Amino acid sequence: MSVIEGKKVKLFALSSNKKLADEIARTTGLAISKVEVIRFADGEISINIEESVRGHDVFVVQSTSAPANEHLMELLIMADAIKRASAKTLTVIMPYYGYSRQDRKSKSRQPITAKLVADLLQAAGVHRLICIDLHAAQIQGFFDVPIDNFPASPLLADYFMKTMNLDDVVVVSPDHGGVTRARLFAKNMKVPLAIIDKRRPEPNKAEIVNIIGDIKGKTAIMVDDIIDTAGTLIAGAQALIDNGAKAVYAAATHPVFSDDALDRIENSILTEVVVTDTIALPKNCCSPKIKQVNIGPLLGQSILHIIKDEPISQIFDQIIKKDANHS
Repeated sequence: MSVIEGKKVKLFALSSNKKLADEIARTTGLAISKVEVIRFADGEISINIEESVRGHDVFVVQSTSAPANEHLMELLIMADAIKRASAKTLTVIMPYYGYSRQDRKSKSRQPITAKLVADLLQAAGVHRLICIDLHAAQIQGFFDVPIDNFPASPLLADYFMKTMNLDDVVVVSPDHGGVTRARLFAKNMKVPLAIIDKRRPEPNKAEIVNIIGDIKGKTAIMVDDIIDTAGTLIAGAQALIDNGAKAVYAAATHPVFSDDALDRIENSILTEVVVTDTIALPKNCCSPKIKQVNIGPLLGQSILHIIKDEPISQIFDQIIKKDANHS
């Protein structure tokens, strides 16, 4: 049993990203407690927590990445088990929030699945949620419990500030919806901003109309929160090169990498794609173009601040100040 600031604390890791959970454990000094995830022949999931959690502040690490439904059910069942085992509080570390792109109705008879997931988590007994770069900030309003939505841009920007000359760099938003995210990224790096103006006739397909901003002769860094099939990312990179950019990099928080996204990136004109480890990369991911930034220490520090009732924002202020010193 771990005791921090007089509080009994336990850390658990489910199936989605055990490597990240190990990094969090190293930062916090907490051992990962034992839990058995049981899968029956018909696909049903059961949980057996092998240690007492009575009266504990419990933290569970689980991204709801692919297979999203299975990882979500794992988490809901785990939350129910922890609640029934008389834990004091349950905080879920969900670096990637699955179904976050279904955050509103764009047609008359569509669901708002991001809200449904929020309702399910609260009904299961979750007291607090920690996420990285929610696809839509308004998802925070879907919850009646505290939710911390942390930006990954300071960490990603720090990577580029350490590895390239910023004199001819321009940060590029892949669409109008991502301008706020790209502007923060550009501000951290103290470089100009450009915007790709595009239409999306159907999901995962985009038509590029125009590029707003000066990119000629510059190194472009496309910034987004999610890389899914990578189709629109690669189309945007090609448009930037066609309009005079000398090289194109990409930075994204969540490497969803559906279908043949990794092959597309490997065979594309992209020089490098930098992502975080909110989602575990496939075991067959060996492309030298893919670089992964570790967010485990950041999340570990967040856990310690929560346990000690200290402001979490201080962690990010320190990161931004550190980035400023590199510029």
